[in-house]
Amino acid sequence: MTATESGTYRVYGSDRDEGELNFVEQGTEQPTYVRADGYDEPLADAVADLRPGYLVEATLDWSQEPATITDLTVLTRTLLFVADDTADIFERATETFQEARREEMPIYPTQTFDTDGEPNGVLYVVARQAGERDLFAEFCDGRKTIEPMLGKIETGGVEPPYEVFCIRPATEPFFVIYIALDAGGLLAETLHDEYDPEHP
Repeated sequence: MTATESGTYRVYGSDRDEGELNFVEQGTEQPTYVRADGYDEPLADAVADLRPGYLVEATLDWSQEPATITDLTVLTRTLLFVADDTADIFERATETFQEARREEMPIYPTQTFDTDGEPNGVLYVVARQAGERDLFAEFCDGRKTIEPMLGKIETGGVEPPYEVFCIRPATEPFFVIYIALDAGGLLAETLHDEYDPEHP
């Protein structure tokens, strides 16, 4: 591997250190840990503004661990929000999981619509896996990619940014990945109100 390398990455939070970010290059499911602080301006502000879910073009310097960012361009400001062990889950998710069981599909998608009948989101329900594998955690940190889900939406003509909600209820045998098509729209704000008490 060369000292520097450029690519297109989805940004995730790091489970190792608060001073890091996790970049997952498109087309892979491998975490790349990068330093999140200690940069000079104007790169310092650009890195500080990064949020989980953003898609970026970046050049990384591999001469130290974790890697450092030497060039950065934000392509889309899609957001990724994680809510684990929630007390409940919305009724549409439960109904969709029952449909998934009837059709024996471990990952089951459905389109959702607003009160005017316009598409407002894509809901995936995912059955919990037996054994040690934590599929929810893998989706939340990029080891299980969400890129095909987002790609289908773009192919359907809805451009990013989106808001992606990974929600795992404490007592249900499934979790959900809910992609709100309009970042900051009514569906996204409703989900934040329900599952994100720190959301302004």
